Amino acid sequence: MGKQNWKPGNMVYPLPAALISCGDMNGKMNLLTVSWLGTLCTDPPMCYISVRPERYSHDMIKQSGEFVINLTTADIAKATDWCGVKSGRDFDKFKESGLTPLAATIVKCPIVSEAPISIECKVKEIKSLGSHDMFIADVVNIIADDRFIDSETGAFNLAASGIMAYSHGTYYSLGKRIGKFGWSVMKDKTKRR
Repeated sequence: MGKQNWKPGNMVYPLPAALISCGDMNGKMNLLTVSWLGTLCTDPPMCYISVRPERYSHDMIKQSGEFVINLTTADIAKATDWCGVKSGRDFDKFKESGLTPLAATIVKCPIVSEAPISIECKVKEIKSLGSHDMFIADVVNIIADDRFIDSETGAFNLAASGIMAYSHGTYYSLGKRIGKFGWSVMKDKTKRR
């Protein structure tokens, strides 16, 4: 089996295909599609998004210090892609995409009603990294769609929600579950001792 060396690039895939909502429910608001995002810390809960400075939403997030990460599904895949290739300078993205803005609980930004999970964030720091600026943020609230909450355990059913991922220019629905954290070291209850 051979291996090849490639020039440095972004090959950490898959990533969430998220709709970032920003702005104000009572004024100017926008959506942008972002996959350069992730978790930074558990305690306190922190995450990040990376946005090109020329993007219309960049200054909105910088000025307000707030944004919402809305995870997406196959049901809103077309709208998610559309929001990534069109500019909020030219379109009212909520109206044109058919997505529904709802008031968030803590931040002034809207959430996307159709998203199974909306993560409300307050910017803590902005780092200029080159092509993108990284918005490091505290997670201040999470809004989960009741349809995907297991009534017995109270847990979010990720598989039922149909979360969408992005990998090297392509969108995917997440596949079948292969295990959970720690399953490789759990005792096999089917084997006798």
